[in-house]
Amino acid sequence: MNTALSWIKAYVPELDCTAQEYTDAMTLTGTKVEGYERLDKNLEKIVVGQILKIEKHPDADKLIVCQVDIGGETIQIVTGAPNVKEGDKVPVVLDGGKVAGGHDGGPLPEDGIRIKKGKLRGVESCGMMCSIEELGSDRNMYPNAPESGIYILPEDTEVGADAVAVLGLRDVVFEYEITSNRVDCYSVIGIAREAAATFRKPFCPPQVKETGNDEDINDYLQVEVKNPELCPRYCARMVKNIKLGPSPEWMQRRLAASGIRPINNLVDITNYVMEEYGQPMHAFDYDQLAGHKIVVKCAQDGDTFQTLDGQMRNLDSQVLMICDGEKEVGIAGIMGGENSKITDDVKTMVFEGACFDGTNIRLSAKRLGLRTDASGKYEKGLDPNNAKAAIDRACQLVEELGAGEVVGGTIDVYAEPRTEKRIPFELEKMNRLLGTEIPAEDMLKYFETIELRYDEAANEVIIPTFRQDLLRMADLAEEVARFFGYDNIPTTLPSGEATTGKLSEKLRVEEIAREIAEFCGFSQSMTYSFESPKVFDKLLIPAEDELRRTVTISNPLGEDFSIMRTLPLNGMLNSLSTNYNRRNKDVRLYELANVYLPKSLPLTELPEERMQLVFGMYGAGADFLTMKGVAEELFEKLGMGGKPHYNPDCGHPYLHPGRKAEIVYNGQVLGYLGELHPDVADNYRIGERTYVAVLDMPKVEACVNFDRKYEGIAKYPAVTRDISMVVPKEIMVGQIEAVIEQRGGKILESYQLFDIYEGSQIQEGFKSVAYSITFRAKDRTLEDKEVGAVMEKILHGLREMKIELRA
Repeated sequence: MNTALSWIKAYVPELDCTAQEYTDAMTLTGTKVEGYERLDKNLEKIVVGQILKIEKHPDADKLIVCQVDIGGETIQIVTGAPNVKEGDKVPVVLDGGKVAGGHDGGPLPEDGIRIKKGKLRGVESCGMMCSIEELGSDRNMYPNAPESGIYILPEDTEVGADAVAVLGLRDVVFEYEITSNRVDCYSVIGIAREAAATFRKPFCPPQVKETGNDEDINDYLQVEVKNPELCPRYCARMVKNIKLGPSPEWMQRRLAASGIRPINNLVDITNYVMEEYGQPMHAFDYDQLAGHKIVVKCAQDGDTFQTLDGQMRNLDSQVLMICDGEKEVGIAGIMGGENSKITDDVKTMVFEGACFDGTNIRLSAKRLGLRTDASGKYEKGLDPNNAKAAIDRACQLVEELGAGEVVGGTIDVYAEPRTEKRIPFELEKMNRLLGTEIPAEDMLKYFETIELRYDEAANEVIIPTFRQDLLRMADLAEEVARFFGYDNIPTTLPSGEATTGKLSEKLRVEEIAREIAEFCGFSQSMTYSFESPKVFDKLLIPAEDELRRTVTISNPLGEDFSIMRTLPLNGMLNSLSTNYNRRNKDVRLYELANVYLPKSLPLTELPEERMQLVFGMYGAGADFLTMKGVAEELFEKLGMGGKPHYNPDCGHPYLHPGRKAEIVYNGQVLGYLGELHPDVADNYRIGERTYVAVLDMPKVEACVNFDRKYEGIAKYPAVTRDISMVVPKEIMVGQIEAVIEQRGGKILESYQLFDIYEGSQIQEGFKSVAYSITFRAKDRTLEDKEVGAVMEKILHGLREMKIELRA
């Protein structure tokens, strides 16, 4: 996107800044300026001169000697230009002045060319008359310039005036990088609006007046839109009694500065409005429209169409076409047809100002291999409410330039008008997001400068339809930030746990889990979340079990990866199996694995995603108690006070019936552990006893306590008592420990199981269990009678369980 500064100033008349100041300020407010080019670069001491007298050079047939009035002074200039005559007004560079380049139109020297007084074939020359190329421009910008020779200025030009200013070269052309979400800035009006807001200057857009005679366009033309989803709005106006001719110089200069070559008044008007409003327009010869009708519909597969560039295009049913009563006359939003182009014989013309679906235009242009300025704008998704204003502006220019007579009325097919959005004005949230304390009054002033309105009663900001990028509170905060000034926003830390530079509690728990697992000799594994439905049979899971309710993948890699796992064991057992069958003797693995539990089937919302900590091992040192110790080591590290309890009466058919337990903490099941069922081990081709443990991490995280309270070194001695008991085999040591904890009171410090014995010295059905129990008081030395009393309570509780002291 290129614009001339003079065009911006037409709508921001109070704008007064240098090119660099403009570049820096606009870039800081979000309208990035890639660079700029001064049209008067290397042009110095160039004035308007009038040729008073021409004589032949005495020693050169191709040179002439001119006496040139430069305003209060006459100088002599020798030239070889063939197109000058007495009375002509021409640009003259004076002695010591500069021009941008040579008359041959080649690449411009970086520093220009300095002109000095001298002699040509013995005749003094005090300056130089300039061609348009020597002024750094070309015939694209000045179509009336001769192909070779001096540029002739209009007769009414003031002698001695600044020729650079007269030619409109005291200007700067800026190149912008516009992001695709800012469709409004693909127009001069959009850029000018941003400039006005940036420099806090009044914005004065063009005032479009009602145009047209007393006739009604509906008496001349019909419009039918058969694909409203691809053409949400179609506007048409008519101009008759066309008078083709060159457009005025100001329009030619602005178009040329934007990289558009001026052609004639009608073509220039459509291009001018496209640049000014960002709304592409097209013109049809009314007399070439069969049935005087326009129909917007898709082409048929296999159709061909000749575009304005003379090329035949192969169409398909996805390409939207503009048709008349019999045939296609243009590819919607891309290019018109050869059969309806504007010629010098045109008498009546139809202006088209429409809005087409951006995605369809982009795909159609790609398939056709035809991308134009119009398609480049349409594909970004234009505001349909802009189409009417643009076509009215075009008709206004037609009348102002005397290019024709505008027929009254407009055909406007607009089935579902686009309405303004509303976003709640959340002052505190925006300030918290930005780390600022900007008052509401200042924010609303920023919004007002970019034409956002405020509804005080509803406390909402009303978003005009041309700002399609503003959708939520964060977008409004961005608008505030860019006009408040990113460089004015103070340095603040973001809020939340990360502010202090530490991990969130969830990540801390996971990190500790990894540390404990690896400390205990486990290596981390990673397995797929995609599994086969056959997994449940391998794990002996009943057909009616809830675990078989799975999320099915709609585009699986294959049957073995067709569901999301609901338990994490399959991946772990496959890893253990692979290691076992590759003769790895001692293997310990762990994984933090997600499982996916659907809330309902078929899916109506995302499934519940839960992380599970899975341990698996076989080989030397692998047994139930070792796995239990790993879990308890983790719980202790996580600050979970008190020991967990283990319930052997649990389900889990994939575990050994006599060597499994649920892990219970504060009455809540956190997971399970045990030996793998022999049949399951066979299914996975593991030939050794294998032990697994699974912890549900969300439940574990709920029990974590990272608070640590310092307790000094004990000042008073401890008292230890050992007891050896004969216990029925069905009683677990956990039940014994529960009695010790319950009846040990405040002076109980710790207890330790140090012996379990079953043998010939113990009667059948019983086992010998021995504990060492430690007591200590924090404020005194314990007396033997205090310890004895507590021990008696513990023994009484054990006797109630049919436990006897061993003699």
